[in-house]
Amino acid sequence: MQNLWEENGFNTTAAELEADIQLPGELAEVVYASRLLGRESKLVMHGGGNTSVKSQLTDVIGNKVNVLFIKGSGVDLADITAYDFTPVRIEPLQKLLHMILSGGNLTDEDLKRFSNRELKNFLFLNLFSLTDHVLKNGLTPSIETLLHAFLPHKYIYHTHSQALLTLTNQPDGERLSREVLGDRFGIVPYMRPGLELARSAEKIYAENRGVKGLVLLKHGLVTFAETSREAYDLMIDSVSELEKRIEHTARKTFPVIDLPGELLPVERIATVIRGSCAIENTPGSRDYDSFILDFRSSPEIMEYVNSTDLESMARRGTMTPDFIIRTKNLPLILPAPDAQDPEGFRQAVHEAVETYKKEYTAYFERQRAAAGIDVDMLDPMPRVVLVPGVGLFGLGKTLRDARINADIAQGMTEAVLQAESIGCFESISENEVFGIEYWDMEQAKVKKVQHDVFAGKVAMVTGAAGAIGFATAKAFREKGAEIAILDLDSENLEKAKNKLGPDTLAIACDVTDRSSISEAFRKICCRFGGVDIVVSNVGVALQGRIGEVSDEVLRKSFELNFFSHQAISQEAVAIMKQQGIGGNLLYNVSKQAVNPGPDFGPYGLPKAATLFLVRQYALDHGRDGIRANGINADRIRSGLLNEEMISSRSKKRGLSPQEYMAGNLLKLEVTAEDVADAFVHLALEKKTTGSITTVDGGNVAAALR
Repeated sequence: MQNLWEENGFNTTAAELEADIQLPGELAEVVYASRLLGRESKLVMHGGGNTSVKSQLTDVIGNKVNVLFIKGSGVDLADITAYDFTPVRIEPLQKLLHMILSGGNLTDEDLKRFSNRELKNFLFLNLFSLTDHVLKNGLTPSIETLLHAFLPHKYIYHTHSQALLTLTNQPDGERLSREVLGDRFGIVPYMRPGLELARSAEKIYAENRGVKGLVLLKHGLVTFAETSREAYDLMIDSVSELEKRIEHTARKTFPVIDLPGELLPVERIATVIRGSCAIENTPGSRDYDSFILDFRSSPEIMEYVNSTDLESMARRGTMTPDFIIRTKNLPLILPAPDAQDPEGFRQAVHEAVETYKKEYTAYFERQRAAAGIDVDMLDPMPRVVLVPGVGLFGLGKTLRDARINADIAQGMTEAVLQAESIGCFESISENEVFGIEYWDMEQAKVKKVQHDVFAGKVAMVTGAAGAIGFATAKAFREKGAEIAILDLDSENLEKAKNKLGPDTLAIACDVTDRSSISEAFRKICCRFGGVDIVVSNVGVALQGRIGEVSDEVLRKSFELNFFSHQAISQEAVAIMKQQGIGGNLLYNVSKQAVNPGPDFGPYGLPKAATLFLVRQYALDHGRDGIRANGINADRIRSGLLNEEMISSRSKKRGLSPQEYMAGNLLKLEVTAEDVADAFVHLALEKKTTGSITTVDGGNVAAALR
């Protein structure tokens, strides 16, 4: 493993913190080292690992106080800041641990109760009030705070090294660790993080206070020193030794299963998985909570999922307890998807999901009774799905969550293959898994994340480089949806993507070309797993007197203003039916559909047809749980109604541009954002279909009768 420490980089980080005189200088060193550790996925992943530094501060009455700055729970080390460390008074923590170690009057039941319910409160009570910013960041001190507090060293770094986990998730993990690291590290048996682990680790450390670090079996590696550089170097050097031990072992060859001659494409597999794993909020409601999917494939993943030993290897649990609250302990394993029998695969996926749910429920009931605790079951859906011949999928409420779970699963496949080459991968027991998954301190990491109403949903918006399209995409993104934006104008489309954020999928698409539309939906399903909301927004305001307009102009208008909506709708419906969890079709129709203007027949006629298209989709596909609704908007500044047209049309009416744009009952100009809000509203109306909502400030002539 490469040592990334550079003095210039460290000096830059130190200079960034010098401006805040309230922060101790030692934080610069721990921030810099933490970022280096967090940059290496084979050391920590997504909120994992812990780093700390001890400092002495002065309280409000002038007393010197020893304070532990420890990474806040769930913070990613890769981009950590000084304010992501929580300051905790050390003395109360050490007194607590001393009392526990000496026995006192505490029973094992007292300790268990304290660990489950009171430790978090105890840590909060002993936070040191450094600055308003520290108090307002809302971070919880790490679960490992007690372990960091009892060790006397100034800098303490704890990672979930993949190499360490490969060797210690073995029946003889302690022997393998000693074989590589010798007596330089104390070996701590697996204990649940928190109070139990701190107590066990202190006993091991007390036996040999000259050790350079601790091996936490089936959990992680801890190094400590009086300088940040020394603790960091020790971590990198030790992990490098572990990696060399693994590399020197001959790689085991795994027998491979027989695969169908042709496999279903990823986009078809994803929609079936996504639909099968959706959760109906109320039986019979057709209101589903769904997941975003992230697909992965690599030579190592294929070696893993194609192995005849997949079932056995996949059921042995996770690399480290930290991953359980994200990925659950076990993945879902599917059969290879035979392209000659797509319906058979679909049925097999549904059955596999139902079996997974039953097994998870049985595990929960079994372990809840054994633990004697009163907790509610988490949803029983998998967060990792393994597909022979194809790869793996991570599932999450957001694309970020799905990617995290896919990252963990990918690391897991590599670690298990390495572990099986050395010996036999063996994770923690089922009751230990339950102790982590349903522990208050771990659940706090999950519960503090609040998702908006469209979390888990995928929204596609066409014409997204224009005013209404962009405003609509932005409105759905702000409500939690994952966004795919389409437009023919690739340059402005890229600008829209940059404004919406890096996770936005931007696709240059000609909506008059069915193959271009099909390819766009394929990309969306590969990226997110499917689609839930389609806003068909493309339009062009072609003009001409209807008795004189050419067939060419009229047909062009119908291609853009009617047939594009039909083609997009057909593609969307096919995917929504594959998912089996309903969907939303939303259309930008126009007041021209019911209140035509002079010389606007080429625009109004296809818009009138599109209005009836909305109703036809509502009629024909309501049985599929697919809702179809539209917006009739008027006088919205956009590519259709640009400044030149506004000036021209206002002059014809003897009005100022401002009077023309506010020419409605409310005397208010209607904006693209108003239209976007109406689309969001319709998407939220779970029992409304076939509806046309007017967004025009009030126009009696355009009202539907």
